[in-house]
Amino acid sequence: MDYLLTLLIFFPFIGAILAIGIKENLKAYAVVISFIELGLALLLWYSFDREADGFQFVTSLPLVVNFGISYLVGVDGISLFLIVLSALISLIGFIYLNETQETKKLILSLLCLESIMIGVFCALDMILFYIFWELSLVPMLYIIGAWGSGSRIYAAVKFFLYTFLGSMIMLIGILFLTYYYFSVSGVWTFSLLEWYSLSLIPEDLQIMLFLAFFCGLAVKVPMFPFHTWLPYAHGQAPTIGSIILAAVLLKMGTYGFVRFSLPLFPDASVALLMPIAILSLIMIVYGAMVAFAQEDMKQVVAYSSISHMGVIMIGIFALNMEGISGSVFFMLSHGIISGALFMLVGMIYERRHTKMIAEFGGIAKVMPNYAAIFGIMMMASAGLPLTMGFVGEFLSLLGFFQISPILAGVAGISIIVGAIYMLNLYRKAFYGKVINQENLKLQDLDKREWSALLPLVAIVIWLGVYPKPILTPINKGVENMLAVMYSRVVAPETKAFLGIDLELSEFLQQGESSNIENLENLENSQGEKKDSQEAIKENNATNAESLQEEGR
Repeated sequence: MDYLLTLLIFFPFIGAILAIGIKENLKAYAVVISFIELGLALLLWYSFDREADGFQFVTSLPLVVNFGISYLVGVDGISLFLIVLSALISLIGFIYLNETQETKKLILSLLCLESIMIGVFCALDMILFYIFWELSLVPMLYIIGAWGSGSRIYAAVKFFLYTFLGSMIMLIGILFLTYYYFSVSGVWTFSLLEWYSLSLIPEDLQIMLFLAFFCGLAVKVPMFPFHTWLPYAHGQAPTIGSIILAAVLLKMGTYGFVRFSLPLFPDASVALLMPIAILSLIMIVYGAMVAFAQEDMKQVVAYSSISHMGVIMIGIFALNMEGISGSVFFMLSHGIISGALFMLVGMIYERRHTKMIAEFGGIAKVMPNYAAIFGIMMMASAGLPLTMGFVGEFLSLLGFFQISPILAGVAGISIIVGAIYMLNLYRKAFYGKVINQENLKLQDLDKREWSALLPLVAIVIWLGVYPKPILTPINKGVENMLAVMYSRVVAPETKAFLGIDLELSEFLQQGESSNIENLENLENSQGEKKDSQEAIKENNATNAESLQEEGR
């Protein structure tokens, strides 16, 4: 089981290499590979110890010893379900896949992308993480540019330039932090676990490093005003590209904030909390308003993704258990729901070759099954209780309510706008009279589409009713991350802001250190006692020998 993560990372890549020699039934082959990968991810979940602290299934192999670069991977409650999500969405995508042009190249790209996505969520060495992070651009650039529509080259290049330039600034921050660690400890290392032990980084330096990481992560989210590449990428990408982009790739940015920015730069996270919260609030309101004004189905879902990612950012920078756990759960729910919505839009596009809302109307009478599943996913996206979308959204806003009730209230009101634009889309497209005669010829869902959608519907309802199997490991991972964050605080203002949680953490740390000291003292006293007993025995033996000599 020690190398389960390594198998998870490289199995799809090996499958892609073997697929080069396959000429027929390549889609079925890809489904089998992704099904095995999902089985491995579920085995990881089953074997995961929900009560253990720290990272599990850690594998470390030195690569460049002189500079401390290693193959270091591990998983905790935060990254566990993002790995499962990546495997699940890849399998669903292959089941749905219906591209007929250059299918082999597309499948190879998707298998490689699956390996890279899982590698991002497993990597604990920063160079290894950055390699996976940058490699994710290549398959998606190819998928948008080769299988997209309209101005796909422009969309692909814009996506690449935005994310690549932001990542280069993040790389500068990684290298500088590595140098700082060397200047303090005298050791070169890119291990995130070692960086977690680095304390007393000055607050001004934390802010500079936080902003360097922010440039790479914020573009990926994407945060306002770095979001302009997303509508183009979604609008021109093929359906499978939009599914993976919305479901998994956007989560890399929010995952990076939880994994790196908060624990490594706690004082900067608190100092920049309100500016980031305001940007996130702009994302929520702006995304909802623009989505309401769209006339293209796919653009409505794309701008709704921007709004929902703003809610995730709000939850992350609540800096408390409820907010961060809710945001991680919301990453999963948004991935499943938005992936399903993009798939549903792709299905109607295949039949009518248009995504314009005005071209439809009354199709619920013609496609009742399609309309029912679209309605479920639409209500889940709007945060209907007893669906998966409600749990993460509620916890994220509840966490930030403890920071600013006013901003949390504004964010909550904008969520109502989200329900309005989704209901407006549903009313225009599915109800009313069938004006366009071509809509009368539309076929309802076939077996392939049912097999791709039903698992997602089941997950959305199951985890909306009973989210505990997901929330329990997430809470443990967030608890460990907050403990690292609290232990590295420098500024008194940050300590005052974090309040009693920090004092409790320090108390526990002091208690743990005192226990260690007591144990050492006990061992020393026992050692001294043994030495004294041995000395007494030697003295008695000497006396006995002297008495025997005198008697003689």
